Amino acid sequence: MFVEDKTNEVLHLYDVYSNRVLKFIYMITNDYHKAEDLTHDTFLKVSNSLHKINNKEKIETWIFQVAHNTTIDYIRRNQFNILEHLKLHVREKEVTPSTESIMIINENFKELYNALRKLKPTYREVIVLRKIEELSIKETGEILGWSDSKVKSTLSRALKALHKELTEGGFVYEKLS
Repeated sequence: MFVEDKTNEVLHLYDVYSNRVLKFIYMITNDYHKAEDLTHDTFLKVSNSLHKINNKEKIETWIFQVAHNTTIDYIRRNQFNILEHLKLHVREKEVTPSTESIMIINENFKELYNALRKLKPTYREVIVLRKIEELSIKETGEILGWSDSKVKSTLSRALKALHKELTEGGFVYEKLS
């Protein structure tokens, strides 16, 4: 009975978090297939260590922390491939004939994605966790092993670097009042 409950809980967690974890890891690795593998590894570790977590309210933060550590461990083990890891790979999106506004949104997303890919990994991580995943400063700090002040300062520098990349890339946007 206990094994069945644990399996159901892990499957539920996988259903709820796997897509977000995959996107997070993909933004770090820039390799979709490796991100799939690392997502799988993340949930194996979650399954094996689920009994250790005391505070079920922080499960989301813990899962992202496991994903972050799994990904960083992979990168460290494969330092000889670091240049490949940091290369910019542009994935072309298929644009189906549609309205002009959808095409503009897709193009803007691609420009934002390309600018994010040019940032150093710590900047990408903090932007993805805070601005895309909308995690709190505290949760982001727990995942990355940083203090709240480091999260704030790194996010500030990361957003400035992202703005610079977008501006240098010719991306024009309007600030909302």
